[in-house]
Amino acid sequence: MGHHNTVYSQILKMVPRHEFADTAKKHDGHRRKGAMSRWTQFIAMSTAQLTGRSSLRDIESALASQKHLRYHLGSGTVKRTTLSRANQTLDSKFYEELFAKLYARCNGRSPRHQFRFKRKLFSLDASLLGVSMKVFPNAEYNRMKAAYKLHVGLDHDGLIPAFAAVTVGKTGDQTQAKLMQFPKGSVLVFDRGYADYSWHNQLTDQGIFWVTRIRSNAKYRVIERHEINKSQGITSDQVIEYTSTRSSKNNLRAVRRVGFRDPETGKHYVFVTNHFDWSAKTIADIYKQRWQVELFFKWIKQNLKIKAFLGNTDNAVMTQVFVALCIYLILAYLKFQAKISQSLQQMSRLIHLNLFAKRDLIQLFKPPPDVMSTSPQMRLI
Repeated sequence: MGHHNTVYSQILKMVPRHEFADTAKKHDGHRRKGAMSRWTQFIAMSTAQLTGRSSLRDIESALASQKHLRYHLGSGTVKRTTLSRANQTLDSKFYEELFAKLYARCNGRSPRHQFRFKRKLFSLDASLLGVSMKVFPNAEYNRMKAAYKLHVGLDHDGLIPAFAAVTVGKTGDQTQAKLMQFPKGSVLVFDRGYADYSWHNQLTDQGIFWVTRIRSNAKYRVIERHEINKSQGITSDQVIEYTSTRSSKNNLRAVRRVGFRDPETGKHYVFVTNHFDWSAKTIADIYKQRWQVELFFKWIKQNLKIKAFLGNTDNAVMTQVFVALCIYLILAYLKFQAKISQSLQQMSRLIHLNLFAKRDLIQLFKPPPDVMSTSPQMRLI
């Protein structure tokens, strides 16, 4: 059997060290001798994500128990007090930039979405990360709770996060979405939480297409009707223009309104979009794919550590969340590159159990060979 470094060491090789070092120098400059390095901090926080460690003491103990492997990881000594200080003082924007670099690498290998069009498809959504109001008073969400909010733009090519931001819970979904820079010609799908007609108009001016659900109190008039295929569940296909006073002042463009009844649930949905050429069924199918971003939030909350935080500052929270997103992208890159058939959840469980084992990383995800077991009695002649 050939020699292999630990599974952990092989995973870390997927992070380009020269880019990591250049980014660290850009954000941190020259740090004093003996201070925790960015790489050591990343290894410590990644250990928490990949092994489910729930406290700084747990991280310290886990890495101390593998002291003999420190050379292969390229890590320094991890003490909980030093790690706590690093999470508070080292700017979390470093991990935002690392996240962007890892997404760019994944984007080159990710499989395309299921639709025929070649445009990029993104789903936008945000999810609350509940925290203690006593520990995080600055993240007050209402009188009963405090929370941070994770905003994500999910790329349907590979179902990976392309854009991400962490804010206090009161920040509106639209506010953060307006800061994201989407490529021209891409398609955005989002729910009614992003119902800002002026922003929709701006997206249209930028050459970006969008699909969302119409507001229940929207005022509009129909200016054109199209034939529909009722066998596909389509109930209406119209061109409308908004008629409220604010809409008139903002010179909103006409949009397309599509009614759809889900044959499985019987529920009726009404969508609006600025794309007039796709079939009405395609519009409904695009919105249905928005559910993938909900599944992403569910996965990351169940499999990575973003529900309990290891520090009590905004910077520490953002560091932990962005390290989790980086780990997600590393696992996705591994899946795409090695064409692994297992789901990301199955991969994360196998890695959890074998993180410090010395075995081939790719072989870890291959099924064991079938061994024909023969009874000793059958060998008797």
